[in-house]
Amino acid sequence: MSNKSSRTRLYINEGFQEGSAHHVEGNQGHYLVNVLRIKVGEYVTLFNGDQGEWLAEVIKVKKGKALLTVVEKTNEQKHDADLWYLFAPVKKARVDYMIQKATELGVSYIRPIITQHTNLDKIKEEKIINNMIEAAEQCGRMTVPQMDVMISLEEMLENFPEGRGLIFCDEAGDAITFKEIKTSYNKWAILIGPEGGFSETERELIRKHPQSIPATLGPRILRADTAAVSALSLWQSFLGDW
Repeated sequence: MSNKSSRTRLYINEGFQEGSAHHVEGNQGHYLVNVLRIKVGEYVTLFNGDQGEWLAEVIKVKKGKALLTVVEKTNEQKHDADLWYLFAPVKKARVDYMIQKATELGVSYIRPIITQHTNLDKIKEEKIINNMIEAAEQCGRMTVPQMDVMISLEEMLENFPEGRGLIFCDEAGDAITFKEIKTSYNKWAILIGPEGGFSETERELIRKHPQSIPATLGPRILRADTAAVSALSLWQSFLGDW
């Protein structure tokens, strides 16, 4: 392996091999050329979520575009834990924050859920995907979470797969701490409610699910974005890879 160094990482949904050429355009091209001021002869680290990390040389630079040629593989592929993040969409800026932090904290799958108190009835999926890609590039992970379409809470519960624990962040009743969660699951999902919380009917529905584990995030009422970061951090601390 050479000692050539890279000052940025890019996710490219293409296959890599030594000598393969890759065009970088759009938002990534703008970032690389206009923001980072990348020059011909410099190096970029590439990943596609499946083949590890590869070093690529900048061969050509135009306005908002660059041509890269793969030099060598630098790291084998690493996969993140099988953790789902299910959330009720909130205001735009806070959704962006939640998606970025969920990606940084290692979730493998993200899906918005419609509840009775959900503030938004539609979201920009392309914007969420771009946020996930940018967060993955910056935090050093080799994968980008999968994104699925928005569905209702009822439909999600009805079709929830067997063999996966469902951590329901609930502040009432007999909710336990993350440290107290003791099960045989090795696949997980964390469910975060909307700003107004789940309705009483929804809480009962979630608690009746056989794989649901009500968990507390402490004595204070947290905003949805704070709850997301807290829950994912606690999961990583007691059940994940921290």
